Amino acid sequence: MSPRRTTAGGQIDRLKTVRFTFDGAPFTGHAGDTLASALLANGVSLMGRSFKYHRPRGVLSAGVDEPNALVTVLRGAAREPNIPATAIEIHDGLRAESQNRFPSLNWDVGALNQLAGKVLGAGFYYKTFMGPVVGPLKGTRFWMFCEHFIRRAAGLGRAGTVADDTRYERMNAFCDVLVVGSGPAGLMAAKAAADRGARVILAELDPRFGGSANWSGETIDGTRAADWANDIVNGLKGRNNVRLLPRTTVWGYYDGNTMAALERVSDHKETAARGEPRHRHWTIRAKSVVLATGALERPLVFPGNDRPGVMLASAAQRYANQFGVLPGEKIALFTNNDTAYAAAAALGKAGANVTAIIDVRSGISDEARGLAASCGAEVLAGHAVVATEGGRALTDIKIQRFDQASGTVTGDARSIHVDGLLMSGGWSPVLHLASQAGAKPEWDDRLQAFLPPKPTQNWAGAGACTGRFATAEAIVEGHLTGLAAAGAAASAIEVPAVEPSSVAPQPAPVFEIKAEGKSFVDFQHDVTADDVRLAHREGFISVEHLKRYTTLGMATDQGKSSNVPGLAIMAEPLGKPIPEVGTTRFRPPYTAVSIGSLAAERYGDLRPERLTPMHDWHLAHGATMYSAGLWFRPMIYGLAGETVEQAYVREAKAVRETAGIVDVSTLGKIAVQGPDAAELLDRVYTNIFSTLPVGKARYGLMLRDDGVAFDDGTTWRLGDDNFLMTTTTANAGKVMQHLEYFLDVVWPDLKVTVTSVTDEWAGAAIGGPKARDILAACVKGTAVDNAALPFMGIVHGEIADVPVMICRLSFSGEMAFEVYCGAGHGTHVWEALIEAGKPFGLVSYGLEALGTLRIEKGHVTGAEIDGRTTARDLHLGWMLSKKKPFIGSATMEREGLVAADRLQLVGIVALDNRPLNGGGHIVEALDENNPHGSIGHITACCYAPALGKYIALALVQGGKSRHGMRAFVSDPLRKRFGPVEIVSHHFFDPEGSRMHG
Repeated sequence: MSPRRTTAGGQIDRLKTVRFTFDGAPFTGHAGDTLASALLANGVSLMGRSFKYHRPRGVLSAGVDEPNALVTVLRGAAREPNIPATAIEIHDGLRAESQNRFPSLNWDVGALNQLAGKVLGAGFYYKTFMGPVVGPLKGTRFWMFCEHFIRRAAGLGRAGTVADDTRYERMNAFCDVLVVGSGPAGLMAAKAAADRGARVILAELDPRFGGSANWSGETIDGTRAADWANDIVNGLKGRNNVRLLPRTTVWGYYDGNTMAALERVSDHKETAARGEPRHRHWTIRAKSVVLATGALERPLVFPGNDRPGVMLASAAQRYANQFGVLPGEKIALFTNNDTAYAAAAALGKAGANVTAIIDVRSGISDEARGLAASCGAEVLAGHAVVATEGGRALTDIKIQRFDQASGTVTGDARSIHVDGLLMSGGWSPVLHLASQAGAKPEWDDRLQAFLPPKPTQNWAGAGACTGRFATAEAIVEGHLTGLAAAGAAASAIEVPAVEPSSVAPQPAPVFEIKAEGKSFVDFQHDVTADDVRLAHREGFISVEHLKRYTTLGMATDQGKSSNVPGLAIMAEPLGKPIPEVGTTRFRPPYTAVSIGSLAAERYGDLRPERLTPMHDWHLAHGATMYSAGLWFRPMIYGLAGETVEQAYVREAKAVRETAGIVDVSTLGKIAVQGPDAAELLDRVYTNIFSTLPVGKARYGLMLRDDGVAFDDGTTWRLGDDNFLMTTTTANAGKVMQHLEYFLDVVWPDLKVTVTSVTDEWAGAAIGGPKARDILAACVKGTAVDNAALPFMGIVHGEIADVPVMICRLSFSGEMAFEVYCGAGHGTHVWEALIEAGKPFGLVSYGLEALGTLRIEKGHVTGAEIDGRTTARDLHLGWMLSKKKPFIGSATMEREGLVAADRLQLVGIVALDNRPLNGGGHIVEALDENNPHGSIGHITACCYAPALGKYIALALVQGGKSRHGMRAFVSDPLRKRFGPVEIVSHHFFDPEGSRMHG
């Protein structure tokens, strides 16, 4: 193959030379080139090796559907593998290298795999390594022997290990209309919507807006299509209701018209501008979406269709018209439709020598013949390519007569000397986003392709995405779709004159030419037509099974070019039409998404950080912070020289003796409102809430539908139809999902809404003997004595001129109150409470002291509600109502959930006065050399200042029946062994006299 740069034409800047390297060799290109086009212009045809057979591969396409020319880009010491050369914009200093070869791309020892073609067929790894039984290699031992070599061969490019030091950003955007794709249809949709005043975002995955207009070679109303598109884009640029996003791939379509997109901000630059990110991730929420995503040309399946020099006809047309590169000196085309003739004419006009057009159809339209004549190509109707020849480049093709009716070739083979073969097997609309939106694609027999499904969300398609391949049709449909998306009435548009008129895209239903040799369906994974037929013979007739058994469509291109030919080949032995065989549903992402862009500013964090309104106050007053759930909370407020244990013991002791204040803003808070709010609570809680008076709160327990304890918390009745539910910090999201699921799926008739308001409230809990006195000193507008604010009562007042809501409830076992205010006033109210508490000895305390207080009192948390315990295991059976059904009530009496030997909550006291550890086992007989016989485990532990002992909560078989018994802790990992006593989990004030006051 001898590709070369044309002397004129294209949209590259021929005055600007760009220097880059490929496999260490220096090359030059021009601004506007992709790596693929620049390499082609330099005569490089071999760009990669296939995954399994290491066959030499050249570029197949000109876009993101490229399966062959994958490279690794080097940025300093960082490596980014598996990037299509067709999607890389060259820049000075670009360094790229080929993959999946050793020692070099030209001489790859892995190519020896081709000699084992029969052995390495579909599913070979499932079959081969189950045996043989030879000597010591019995059963799976042979697999273990081979595993080392398989792992070394797996993968394509080699990922780097150096930390990524580039910047990434995340953005959120809202618009009335999001247009995905900027071909003629997308441009007209964006313009029509913008003209009606809609807020429009136009996203285009390429650097240049215009889509096919940039390379079709057409004229629209007497203007070059590329110039026509550029004029529309320039008109949109100046509008304040339009945002243009080039180099932006919309890769995911989610519920509520939420779209995910990746903008490649500086990949095309040698050095990013100051403060400029490499990638920017967009979350776009649109009222309506226009999908103008175009279509991808399919290859034909025939022997040798993967040889370097064989590419898609539309790709060659694009290289010639957009990049000024001819794919060869002497070119032939192989097709089953008319669009290849337009490509031939374009290549002929650009200076290529088009020798022949081989067409499987016997009847060729006059328009197609005219295009062939314009480039001097011989038309060989009723013929097919049956073989290609050459080593690392194409040298010849062989053709024979082809009978479309029987699908057979006959007669003697004829050789044609060419260095480029362009194929066109029809077109597949890009319906990935439409499929992600929630419906099954629909087969169009005329186009031999799947079309987008009927919308289940507020979107509409336009242009080639919907099967409108003619440019004039796409423009009209884009205009009408844009108007509808903006909520405007349809209006006529003058149909533009497009020259040359688009040729018919309808292909003959021919996907494969059966002849001797390997015919590839999935180029990257080396899946052949015979592999697909083998899968059928072995019973893998489901399209999903076919995909996984053969790996068809599982490469980095995700089957963009191979899915439909693979289905067609599977359909034949099944004796079914393609739509009955089905198609795999497309999942996000459409193209690869950098993990850095998803993390963005949170690079280096394993989870998001949530801070309470009082976070800065905690830091300023010596708090040591740690994460609890997704929140950062104070662990201790340590004094100089204190250990963690000394600090929490001091804080907990102060709460028992005077008063303490703790930040509880992180508790989950859910507003439950509506006429059926009380009914919903009765169904999700095990106890009754419909009888709860307004102005009171009640402790509640939820079960999962399998009868296992799920979450506990208090719910406050603020009005007849208005409740505030609180949940544990870690379970807030899960409880919200739990409620939403039952409302959406199980009880859609209930008139109730649930809203997460966790972030709207700041909360502080004050507990201890002096807690009421502190509140009385600073609360205005309400009394806080026992008559006005009894246990579980709610009052409204003000603290420091800020409205507050106060509920008297306790997690510490002391008389305690939770004070809530708007999050924006959190620190102000907190400081007012601190100031009011100074005369009474108020201390701020953290989670360690809070945990100590709750363990002394025997309250349960997520450590005990661990997804395995029931209400009775936790001694909460008194909360199981017998007057009503509730979630889990039908399953909680199952035999396994009421067995006598279940683990139940108990208290543990260390008899050797040494600290205990969470997770330590409880055993009846101690054996340090052979730990065994566990009867339970510790869930939470501390030093209890109220008892002067090390204590713990534990789940132990028999539970209450073991109170007063001696046992042992066995913790071999931490070498902790010793005697313990099993007691009631109510260590402190079991009657609750201090709490009720």
